[in-house]
Amino acid sequence: MEAFNHITGTLAPLPAANIDTDVIMPKQFLKGIDRQGLDRGVFFDLRFLPDGSPNPDFILNQPGWEKASFLLVGANFGCGSSREHAVWGLNQLGIRAIIGTSFAGIFDDNCQRNGVLTLALSAEDYQRLSEVANDPANNRITVSLEEQTIFFNNQRIAFSVSALKREMLLGGGSAVDWTLQYEADIAQFEAQHFAQRPWFKRGNTVKDEQHE
Repeated sequence: MEAFNHITGTLAPLPAANIDTDVIMPKQFLKGIDRQGLDRGVFFDLRFLPDGSPNPDFILNQPGWEKASFLLVGANFGCGSSREHAVWGLNQLGIRAIIGTSFAGIFDDNCQRNGVLTLALSAEDYQRLSEVANDPANNRITVSLEEQTIFFNNQRIAFSVSALKREMLLGGGSAVDWTLQYEADIAQFEAQHFAQRPWFKRGNTVKDEQHE
């Protein structure tokens, strides 16, 4: 997972509320045995016409937004199923942060575990960024997770995220990598646990009459 520190890129508006994971990643892209090629599936029914050509009306196909690094989305983005493929595809497409006012919980967790930053802003700050996102001549912003600030047009918006989200994304590791930093503590706990309860250890036939 690529670390997130200071990233500069284009912000694209996608303001519709309740965009669900079926829209983000349609079901026909869930058949693969790996994560390859999921970038094509992102917003497939919106990005492409029935003949497979790009839909010129979709924001990410339009000049000034076609290589966006950030999305400014409507409320409850990522609702629906727990489809992690949606986040994998967004990441492959180059989306590094999704900014809105609220996110579906499981989608938010999946983003945290896969290198995509989600930021829930106040309505006032969201409106400020909406003006930026809709202007293709001035829609470049910098998101600094280290400073927890969005910079744009000599302005800034402060944001806050959980310590866990910040640590995982700054470190760039997976959930497994993050857990393994506590490997020594885990091993110590395990040793103490089995020393006190040997009957729990696999292959140990010792029984404690007090716990039968």
